[in-house]
Amino acid sequence: MGRLEGKVAVITGIGGGMGRDAARRFAAEGAKVVGCDINAETLEETVRIVRAEGGEITGFGGIDLTDADVTEAWIEDAAAVYDGIEVLYNNAGIQRFAPIDELAVADWELNIKGELSLVFYAVRAAWKHLGKNGGVIVNIGSIAGTRGVEFMPQNVHGTAKAGVINLTQHLAVEGGPLGIRAVCISPGFIVTPATQFLVDSPPAAMKATWDRIPMRRVGQTSDIVNAAVFLASDEASWITGVNLVVDGGGSVIG
Repeated sequence: MGRLEGKVAVITGIGGGMGRDAARRFAAEGAKVVGCDINAETLEETVRIVRAEGGEITGFGGIDLTDADVTEAWIEDAAAVYDGIEVLYNNAGIQRFAPIDELAVADWELNIKGELSLVFYAVRAAWKHLGKNGGVIVNIGSIAGTRGVEFMPQNVHGTAKAGVINLTQHLAVEGGPLGIRAVCISPGFIVTPATQFLVDSPPAAMKATWDRIPMRRVGQTSDIVNAAVFLASDEASWITGVNLVVDGGGSVIG
């Protein structure tokens, strides 16, 4: 019996990277996964992979989570698949990186919408479903949301993720009486298809930061998903409001 046996888990951004790994692992742990992605083609690939592995999954492609109305409609469709939602895993995100004096206003606004507002949209729409029998919200933050980052400008990304971390804390307080838990996972650098080029040829400042990680390696998507499985499971039933930093110890060395 899996650690998430029978739980209905709604996961955003399952078309690749960490989201795809989350869909596969949650399904392998017995969850009934309902996922979305803006890219219909990559979403369908994830659905094929999960089903080939024996998992149960339904996918919705072409979903723009930066649109509040689209998100609300999708959450209702997702809830209808299995008549409820027990886990909401907010994985999807859009990032923009540039020095503060070069960052366009449009990119600032897109990043805030694509990393913070879309979490609010999904939580707001799913709240009534999560409160029916008690549910779990798993948000993805970032170490950039807890401190400044020296190896590349992450001003708006860090600001948005700081908002996600603090929103999680408020959701825990508001959700507790309803039996809703809210948790956040803040990764360090994670290797994904989108970041592989940095691993292949890292800037000197980034390589110097990695070399100081106590665990002597960069993160894998499985490192984050492993934490999410635990936090979404009944094993973590008295854990809420936390921001779990998963970065190989990099943030503790100053």
